[in-house]
Amino acid sequence: MKTALLCLTLLLVSIPLVADDQLDLGDVTERHVMIPMRDGKHLSAYLYSPPGEGPWPVIFEQRYASLRGESTRRWAADFARKGFVVAMVNYRGTHLSEGTWVGYRALQWGELQDGFDTCEWLAEQEWSTGKVGTFGSSQGGYAQNYLAVTQPPHLVCQYMTDTGLSLFGEGYRIGGTTRPVRFKSLEDVCRNPEDNRHLLEEWFEHPHYDEYWQAEDCTLHFDRMNVPCFTIGSWYDFMNQGSIASFQGRQQHGGPNSRGQQQLLIGPWLHGRLNKGNKVGDLSYPDNAAWPVEEHMVRWFNHYLKGEDNGVESDPPVRYYVMGAVDEENAPGNFWREAEDFPPPADETSFYLRAGGDLSQDKPEDFASTTSYTSDPFHPMEIPGQSFPGAKDARVFEQQSEVLTFTTEPLSEPVEWTGRAHAELFLSSTAKDTDVIVRVSDVYPDGRSILIVDYPWRVRYREGFGHETLMEPGQVYRVAFPVGWMSQIFNAGHRIRLTVASTGAPLYEPNPQTGEPLTIEFPEDAVSAVNTIHHEREHASRIIAPVLRRLP
Repeated sequence: MKTALLCLTLLLVSIPLVADDQLDLGDVTERHVMIPMRDGKHLSAYLYSPPGEGPWPVIFEQRYASLRGESTRRWAADFARKGFVVAMVNYRGTHLSEGTWVGYRALQWGELQDGFDTCEWLAEQEWSTGKVGTFGSSQGGYAQNYLAVTQPPHLVCQYMTDTGLSLFGEGYRIGGTTRPVRFKSLEDVCRNPEDNRHLLEEWFEHPHYDEYWQAEDCTLHFDRMNVPCFTIGSWYDFMNQGSIASFQGRQQHGGPNSRGQQQLLIGPWLHGRLNKGNKVGDLSYPDNAAWPVEEHMVRWFNHYLKGEDNGVESDPPVRYYVMGAVDEENAPGNFWREAEDFPPPADETSFYLRAGGDLSQDKPEDFASTTSYTSDPFHPMEIPGQSFPGAKDARVFEQQSEVLTFTTEPLSEPVEWTGRAHAELFLSSTAKDTDVIVRVSDVYPDGRSILIVDYPWRVRYREGFGHETLMEPGQVYRVAFPVGWMSQIFNAGHRIRLTVASTGAPLYEPNPQTGEPLTIEFPEDAVSAVNTIHHEREHASRIIAPVLRRLP
C-alpha cells in the first residue's frame, strides 16, 4: 500500500532549470524538484542522475547553504557517475524551500521530520533501488545525526565529516558563550529574513540548557542511532568533540555484532569536507596525512548500498593521525595509529601554571601567587575570522597586552598527548561574569607557537549549563572545562604553551560581564573587568593532559 507521502508525489513535477542556471555536466542529468513534507510544505532539491535506465541507490545531503555553486554541482555530477542518484536538499525556509526557517529543528524527531520524509520520498521513486545513504559535513553532519534518531526504514548508511550532536554545546552556545553576530548572518539564506530574527529571539529566551535544547540533543538518543556510519573528525576543529562523541555513542549502543559498522577517522585538518590533504595552516605534513575522501566514500557506499564485498567492514574501527613536528629530521609522530576504540588509555598529568609565565609538572608551593589582566569587551583582544585558526603561528595573539602565556622549559625528550585535555583554573574577577579562553600550542625551537586546540568558557556556567551562578567580586572560583581533543607528540627541544585570555574577537564575541541576561544586541552598559589567575598552593591552576608514556 502506498504511503501518504508517496501519494503526494503524484502531484509532483520536475521544475526545469532556468536558462542562466544551465551548466554543462556531460552525461549526468540535473533537475530541480520540490519534495513534499508531511505538513504539505515542499523542500527544494537538485537531483543528479547517472546515464542509463537505473534504478540506482540514492545518497543525499541536507544543508542551509546554497546548492548552486559551480563546484558543488560539478562534485554532485561527478559522484553520480559512480552509479548513484545524488540529491542536494535545502533546509525548510531557505533558498527555494517552503516553510518557516527554524534552524535544524524541523530535521529532528518532533512534529516535523523533514529528514525522515526526504529519505523516504527518495526511496520510493521509480528510479531508486530503495536503498538510501547520506553524506555531508558540519551542517550536513548535524542533519545526519538528527536523521539517524528518526530511523527511516530505507536509510542504510551514513558518511559524516566534522559533525555535531548538540546545538547548545557545539553550535549556538560554545562553552556557554553566545554568538549573535555570527548567527545574524543566517538571514542571508532565508526566504524570509525575519524568520532568523525570530529564531534568535527564541534562543535567547532559553539561556540555559533546558527542555528546549534537550529537544535537539542527539546525545540523549544514541540507542536509536544504529545505522552504519563512517565519521571523519579533524584535530584542528572545535567540532571534533562532536565527531568523536558521535562515534563513541553510536559504537557503545551498536551491539556485539556491529564491529566495523561504526568507524572513526581523525586527521590533522581544519573544519571542512574535501580539505583533508597534508597542508594545513602554516604546516605541511608528510603526504601520508592526506585522506582520499571521495574514493573512500565510494567504497563505503558501494558496500552498503550496492552490496559490494570490498572489505570495508573489516577496516579498523578507529584510525587517528598522531601529529608531530614538521620539517624536523627524525621527529617522532606523523603516522596513523589503529585502534578498536577511542581514546586510548592515558595518564592524566597535571601541568601547573607558575609565576613568571612558567608551565611545570611541579605544583606551586607559594602561599600567594597570581597574574592579572584586563578584560574589556569594548576593546577586546583580537582573533580574526569566524573559524579556529589551527596549525598557525599564534604569537600575534599571544603578544597582545591582555593575554597570558605559560610555557614549559624545552623538553628533554618527546612527550605525547593523545586524548582530551582539560583546564582547571582558579579565577577571581572584579566583574560578576566573564569568559576564559584557553589554548594549547607547540612552541618550536625557532619561536613559532603552533596552535593545536582552544576553547572558551563562560564563567556563569562553571557549575553546569542547567543554571547560572554569578561571581562575587574578589572571591576565587574554580573554573574547569574541556579544552579539546588532540594527538600530538611534542618533540625534544620544543616547549608546550598554555595561553589564557578573556577576549578574542571577532572569533569569540565578548561577554558584557554585567551578569545581566544576555541579549542579541550588545548592551551599552557592558563593563570592563580585571581578571586574576591564581597559581598558588591552595589554588593551583593547571591543565590536565592525556599523556601516553610509551612512544612507538
